[in-house]
Amino acid sequence: MPTTTSSVWSLDNPIRTGAPLAGNTRYDVGVIGGGIAGLTTAYLLACEGKSVVVLDAKPAVAGGETEFTTAHLAWVIDDRFARVALIRGDETARLAAKSHLTAIDLIEEIIKRENIACDFRRTDGYLFPGTDGNDIIRDEVVTLTRLGLIFERVDHVPFPAVATGPALRFPDNGQFHPLKYLSDIAGLIRKKGGVIHTDTQVVKVENGSPCVAHTKLGHTVTAGAIVIATNTPFDAGPSLHFKLAAYVTYAIALEVPAGHVSPALFWDTEDPYHYVRTAHGTDAEFLIVGGEDHKTGQAQDQQERWERLEAWARKRFPESGPARHHWSGQVFETPDGLGLIGRAPGFRDNLYVITGDSGMGMTHGTLGARLVSDLILGRTNEFAGVYSPSRWMPGALKTLLEENANLAAQYGDWLTGGEVKSASEIPNGHGAIIRHGLSKSAVYKDDKGQVHEMSAVCPHLGGIVQWNPGEKSWDCPCHGSRFSCKGDVQHGPAVEGLKAIEKT
Repeated sequence: MPTTTSSVWSLDNPIRTGAPLAGNTRYDVGVIGGGIAGLTTAYLLACEGKSVVVLDAKPAVAGGETEFTTAHLAWVIDDRFARVALIRGDETARLAAKSHLTAIDLIEEIIKRENIACDFRRTDGYLFPGTDGNDIIRDEVVTLTRLGLIFERVDHVPFPAVATGPALRFPDNGQFHPLKYLSDIAGLIRKKGGVIHTDTQVVKVENGSPCVAHTKLGHTVTAGAIVIATNTPFDAGPSLHFKLAAYVTYAIALEVPAGHVSPALFWDTEDPYHYVRTAHGTDAEFLIVGGEDHKTGQAQDQQERWERLEAWARKRFPESGPARHHWSGQVFETPDGLGLIGRAPGFRDNLYVITGDSGMGMTHGTLGARLVSDLILGRTNEFAGVYSPSRWMPGALKTLLEENANLAAQYGDWLTGGEVKSASEIPNGHGAIIRHGLSKSAVYKDDKGQVHEMSAVCPHLGGIVQWNPGEKSWDCPCHGSRFSCKGDVQHGPAVEGLKAIEKT
């Protein structure tokens, strides 16, 4: 396995970049975040004649969590239909399935209409039992039958080794290369009159008529509506943070002989579960395997997790070659497993959010773009009630309380000691927490032995960050903010980096 992490989707394309915002501007709609949710929203609104601007903090669009997906285009809910029906009712479960299937249809429609070459194909999806046995499969069969959703019971999944079954087969899922797709979407936004600014970090949004987005460098974008599509919202009301739980998920890409693995999506029933697909590389075919999830900032055994994924894959796909890529991504789970999409909670005029991907970022992002675009255009969308960010979820109260109890417990790190007593105990290329009286420092020693010391306090809401040796980052266990080894923001909701501590 390579010593450094990389996504199988890495793609250099100048069309993904844009000049940073250099002054104050005005548009019909401002979209903050250039992943699949933000770019699809901008594209759909540009197609309707709206003047649109996309603002992204990264050097290139689709360079955040969209680049670190495994890009399953699935309508089969990650949290399972039995659970969604139990929490939200049968009709909501049916609409959830329909909305994700509609998202795959929309992606295919755009690809055909715009002639986008992105390795798109329709595939079957298979749900098969893990080491936890067949109970989940049986429960899902009962629910799927009651809901009238299309599926087929099969004896086993088409793995080259290890007979795994009984299983469920679902038609009409899909897969594609997300960066090829979104690179063309970025070009189409510009072709239709839209503007994209990268290296442009928005730190505050004023809702109203109009809304105003303020950037870190002091520039503003005034717009009739603003959409926050930044994976997790940095400024759309504090209530959303209590409905979102940040998890890290892991993935590897192994070379496999062409045609050795059926082009399909596979998911087992374990918790956390494993998920599998294939992809075409430049000069090889890859088997992409994901899983080993945990709460962000609450594990430091990243390398072991990638190794467990590799062992799991080789047992089932013994002809697999070397692991060429390994990486991690971040997902935000909601109590009911469905996204938070629509008008921002509270009295926030013309401010919209797309968040809570719940492990289904490609389809949640796409259906979210359609839903929010319809709301901005004054159209009815049948899925608005399913995904409303303001919805009450009494059936998921236990999950909500458990996740927030876990969140609260992380603030206990203020009372614990440091991991080491001084920087001399930290190996080159690693980081650790050091206590200084009442405060804590996040200390990183680079490969040359130079020490970089920062406050360990996350500037979002005061959690104590933890060192992530797999990605060489500082991760906040409270709300999922992530920072580079030297304290720069890599992932919100924080909009500021860790405060540097000057040596005296």
